[in-house]
Amino acid sequence: MKLQNVKDPEKLFRVIDSCQGKIELVTGEGDRLNLKSKLSQYLSLANIFSVKEEIPELELVAYDPGDVKKLIDFMINE
Repeated sequence: MKLQNVKDPEKLFRVIDSCQGKIELVTGEGDRLNLKSKLSQYLSLANIFSVKEEIPELELVAYDPGDVKKLIDFMINE
């Protein structure tokens, strides 16, 4: 799923932390980073904010249907 115009990445990572299954960030090169890992979260944030103050687009893969719902709810309510 693609998330666009994420203005509150800290809130996004709180949602990701609450997810039951694995959540992966798909990089521009096609690599997948496990966002349940704090190290991956910090590296992702550092990389994203070195370019922009707002995240224009992220591609995430969620394996649990409940987690997909949480991420959709996040985007609707952000």
